[in-house]
Amino acid sequence: MDIQKQKTVEEDAWHPLKQFTAARIALGRTGNAIPLKELLKFRLAHAHARDAVYARLHSQELVQQLQQFNLPVYSLHSKAKDRNEYLLHPDLGRQLNDASVQLLQNRSASFDIVLILADGLSATAVNHHAVPLLQLLIPLLQESNFSIAITTAQQARVAVGDTTGSLMHAKLSLVLIGERPGLSAADSMGAYLTYNPTVGLTDESRNCISNIRPEGMDYAKAAAKIHYLITASFRLQYSGVLLKDEELDILEEKKKE
Repeated sequence: MDIQKQKTVEEDAWHPLKQFTAARIALGRTGNAIPLKELLKFRLAHAHARDAVYARLHSQELVQQLQQFNLPVYSLHSKAKDRNEYLLHPDLGRQLNDASVQLLQNRSASFDIVLILADGLSATAVNHHAVPLLQLLIPLLQESNFSIAITTAQQARVAVGDTTGSLMHAKLSLVLIGERPGLSAADSMGAYLTYNPTVGLTDESRNCISNIRPEGMDYAKAAAKIHYLITASFRLQYSGVLLKDEELDILEEKKKE
């Protein structure tokens, strides 16, 4: 037998379905093990996920990029002093440190919407995707006559938007945050909006749009979806489980007209 021509990897019956998903399916097998090529891909994806968890939010670079919007920008930090404390004590990531609280208390202006760029569990996601998304979203919000301020928040979790929004007397907070990395996506960004942000709210008070990145929900679709939910939230004066995404129903009705 010609060993060079012998097929060593046996394809999975689901192999044709791989073209429809980035999920780790239909890997095939070599004997009773997964092929070496797939094993190396898995280890690389795992390394990317770990790197994303420990990545640093490029706060200064983000602040410089945010100047293009000519909006107030504030740099904040949670009570978690570093990444290890952030991971070991989730409650600290939901609160602002004393210096950040003082900074927000010393300002006088109020805004309809405060945008919070938070590292979460993947600063990589926010470093890459926050500004491109805002370049599409902020013009939509300004056309709707919303007043806006922006903050960056290091070592922060979703609920830090409640404290920030409350201290800034904002009517709505929108947190753009790095999601927990997966083995097929280490740079997914989530958007959480909360109407009337107040300390102590729980997750049923928020609406979430997930997997914002070019390979997931692209920037244009995400900006349109967030704008739709924000305008609906202001009209109804609530957010969370009671606020339904009826945008597709509206589009279908328009098609019938």
